Amino acid sequence: MKEQAIIEKVRIIEVNMPFTNHIQVGESSNKLRKSLIIELHSEGIIGYGESAPYGEPFYSGETISTVKPILKENILPKIVGKEISSIEQLNQLINTQIKGNNFAKAGVETAYWDLIAKKRNIPLKQLIHEKLMEIGVNDPSLNNTNYILSGAAMGIPPGEKEDNLVEQVKSALEEGYQKIKIKVSPGFDINAIEKVLKVIPDDINFWMDASASYNIKNHLPILKQIDSYNIDFLEQPLAHDDILEHSQLSQEVTTPICLDESLYSAKIAENSLGLGFNQIWNIKIQRIGGLLEALKIYKLASENNVSVWGGTMPETGIGAIFMLALGTYSNFTYPSDVADSTKWYGNNNDLKDLKMTGEGKIFYSDEIGIGEINHYNYRKYGHLVHEVNGY
Repeated sequence: MKEQAIIEKVRIIEVNMPFTNHIQVGESSNKLRKSLIIELHSEGIIGYGESAPYGEPFYSGETISTVKPILKENILPKIVGKEISSIEQLNQLINTQIKGNNFAKAGVETAYWDLIAKKRNIPLKQLIHEKLMEIGVNDPSLNNTNYILSGAAMGIPPGEKEDNLVEQVKSALEEGYQKIKIKVSPGFDINAIEKVLKVIPDDINFWMDASASYNIKNHLPILKQIDSYNIDFLEQPLAHDDILEHSQLSQEVTTPICLDESLYSAKIAENSLGLGFNQIWNIKIQRIGGLLEALKIYKLASENNVSVWGGTMPETGIGAIFMLALGTYSNFTYPSDVADSTKWYGNNNDLKDLKMTGEGKIFYSDEIGIGEINHYNYRKYGHLVHEVNGY
């Protein structure tokens, strides 16, 4: 499979895009989506990827401020001016002697996928399908559709006003979203869950995302009470760097436990299987360092009967399109966090617009690579922060 490219130039564009509504996760609130778009240039073709940490380290140890120097000083010198033979070699280069920094790596890695797909004049999804087969994924896990089901993720509302959350949920249901996920944290959980449950139909997926805000020692009674509700699963209730206590919690509750922040590599996914608990995996391309690692986790899940679903940070449409393409495959059991662009950024403000139908579907378009981006918005919201030439 042809995957060679000489990286002639790399540009880092920082974008600053206003959220339609501010997002609160745990104790951190965000009104602006700052993100980094990575451009890989080769023979007149540009591959686009995204590094999308937050501005503060509440979700990951990486932030916009830490990613920029890692890219400039450590990652880009390994690839600029180099002839790269494959996606695997690209991954090897950016991971050699660079521990962690998965968000930084994801931007470069996904840009390379787009670059190669464009060089071969094929859609991104065709390249993904070829790679899934190459790494040993078999039917029926290769079955796929041309769309995902989209779900709405609700942050904790300003002032922790539960009635505002209920109104957001009602609005999302009217728009056609097939999943409702609400953020919870100690002190904002039981009452909010009970109010939201009153307005959610039985055929809509519903779960909580705790964003690593609970611990077994202090919160087991609350977690058991959450377990008593009719929810699909509980996402990352415990510490961001833990899988052992999540397995212990699974012995206390019947609701499946979903790993999010803890699941930062295929190796961690494999280790969690050894603990033998009822689990679900959230695959976020940013968190795990790129699309190839996501495919490896998908393979593990397929072989071990683990349900997966596709998460977002959220990214811009440039970053989200990679999850959209992968999320059309059959082992993605639950609706995705990939949402209509208007949910995050308003009308016609995204860098690549994603549109949801009234049935909650977002269709994948078989454009070449990731397809065309919105260059007007790219110039409007973006500015160059770094450029390096290989020649």
